[in-house]
Amino acid sequence: MIWIEFIIVLFAIWLGARLGGIGIGFAGGLGVLILALTCGIKPGSIPFEVIEIIMAVIAMIATMQVAGGINYLIKISERLLRHHPRYITVIAPIVIYVMTLLSGTGHTAFSILPVIVEVAKEQGIRPSRPLSMAVIASQIAVTASPLSAAVIFFASILEPRGVSYINLLSVALPSTISAIFCTSILTNFFSKESKNYQLYPARIIRNEILLKNQQMNNVNPNAKRALLLFLMSIISVMLYTINTNNSISLINKHILLRNDAIIVFMLTSATLICIVCKVNTNDILSTSTFKSGMSACICVMGVAWLGDTFVKANFNDIQILAGNTLKTYPWMLALILFFSSIMLYSQAATTKAIMPTALMLSVSPLTAIASFAAVSALFVLPTYPTLLAAVEIDDTGSTKIGKYIFNHSFIIPGTLAITFSVSFGFLFGSLIL
Repeated sequence: MIWIEFIIVLFAIWLGARLGGIGIGFAGGLGVLILALTCGIKPGSIPFEVIEIIMAVIAMIATMQVAGGINYLIKISERLLRHHPRYITVIAPIVIYVMTLLSGTGHTAFSILPVIVEVAKEQGIRPSRPLSMAVIASQIAVTASPLSAAVIFFASILEPRGVSYINLLSVALPSTISAIFCTSILTNFFSKESKNYQLYPARIIRNEILLKNQQMNNVNPNAKRALLLFLMSIISVMLYTINTNNSISLINKHILLRNDAIIVFMLTSATLICIVCKVNTNDILSTSTFKSGMSACICVMGVAWLGDTFVKANFNDIQILAGNTLKTYPWMLALILFFSSIMLYSQAATTKAIMPTALMLSVSPLTAIASFAAVSALFVLPTYPTLLAAVEIDDTGSTKIGKYIFNHSFIIPGTLAITFSVSFGFLFGSLIL
């Protein structure tokens, strides 16, 4: 029976991938309906705590975007890329990593991808190198962001096992940034030129590819204030979370739980930006960040609900099947997370569906934290929005989706980056935890 249910889950995910975008969330709900009606399975839990955090953070980011804060960050990033164009394959993913780290979402990469393409073309560098690494960095950085729903949820289930929020970040941050840096260097020096790219110089001569000098637009006078309020909200979240930790307990009365605190700080910061920067709240709803963030909420709701329904209905079988394997080969958790994230299409959804079960199967906190970056394998299927955007933006034809679906420009650097992240995770985890 479990295999029939598993086929239904795979069918729903396949259908969602075919629909694209928000469709994967819709298909997740369809999968729950089929499991309930045909197999008599009671629906699992919808991860509303994860969705609430995503909504609050996205609302805050969208408000900052209207106030000009996002554009100001883009200007800083563009200036950095243009001052060191020869090293764009290393600098671009680091820039995207930092932006994702601050915002808790990889969708901020959309705004930097066009700049990366233009700088790469001006330097005669194949754009697929920095573009592929930038997309991978935007996905892996989510597992180290203090604001991401995946990190917040993971920290909440690690605390009862003696691992604090700051312990998690102290392992996730160095391991993921080191992995991105190492993979960027390998991608820069060891990737082979593709046949399509050999035509690049001739296409420039025929003026089929335009080299543009990006002009710095006027910065909104409120942009710096919006960015400052945003950074203050991030610091406030981290300080409150650290101070309410059981091992520190500077704040003994936990009036606000961690999730509540994040939501409150984000919404408060958005309110202050609206007042101080005179933001028209109607404009927030039409921003690209708000639209993509709300789409992500639907995707997480549908897919995570489907995953939770399947796991809870078959927990005993999964425990027997996976329990002994993980006890003998704990590193296998990284593979489970890797392939689960391909299907679940979200770091937060994968963390919510797999990590509680893994910890209940006596997987050590060290193994769970070291393997955490593997929830970022969203690049394997070439359907993720930032991946598709990179392919569309690259008018040189070097960034592409292969004939056989999986042989695309992101598969090798992405797999390498996650392998490095997990390896560094075990290294730093053994030293810190």
